[in-house]
Amino acid sequence: MFLEATSAISLQGSNLGLLLNSASANSFSTPSSCNLSLLSRSSSFSSLALSRKRDNGFTGYALSETNSMPLTGVVFQPFEEVKKDDYIVPIVPQVSLARQRFSEESEAAINEQINVEYNVSYVYHSMYAYFDRDNIALKGLAKFFKDSSEEERDHAQKLMEYQNIRGGRVKLHSILNPPAEFEHVEKGDALYAMELALSLEKLTNEKLLNLHSVSLL
Repeated sequence: MFLEATSAISLQGSNLGLLLNSASANSFSTPSSCNLSLLSRSSSFSSLALSRKRDNGFTGYALSETNSMPLTGVVFQPFEEVKKDDYIVPIVPQVSLARQRFSEESEAAINEQINVEYNVSYVYHSMYAYFDRDNIALKGLAKFFKDSSEEERDHAQKLMEYQNIRGGRVKLHSILNPPAEFEHVEKGDALYAMELALSLEKLTNEKLLNLHSVSLL
């Protein structure tokens, strides 16, 4: 909404008058005793402030310009910019259309992390199967490791989705066979399994830190 003209005056004596004009009229008449300040529309006005002036018993209010710097120096030619090699859409088969600023090192590091997450998930799944046996029957530990396995697998799937979004290629590596038995002579199966899980979490976190360092290169 454009402000065409705004002014307010106070008449001398007891008769106080207020004139506010924000309409789009091109001209209007005022009494000769009124000091009216007209502010015309200008595209260079970016902000307006209200100023006050007292002269011979008259109090006048008018909007004044606070920033009249025009917007200059903006030159953008999109049809010329897209002709650069970085923005050309590839037509070669098996080449991503969306890949941009995504190094091969980052792609390989993400694939490695996907493999880490799946391996850890596989171990946790084996732990779930062990503690869910009828002769072991530690249902609480079984549920814990089942949830942990699903969580690690979910991490791998999220990394796969990110790889595809960035234009990389997901390459799944082989998964090692996890142990089926978790008996330990000194510690017992429960303590041994929890300590193994803690070691796996530390290993996974270290791999994530390595992935983060590659992304900063």
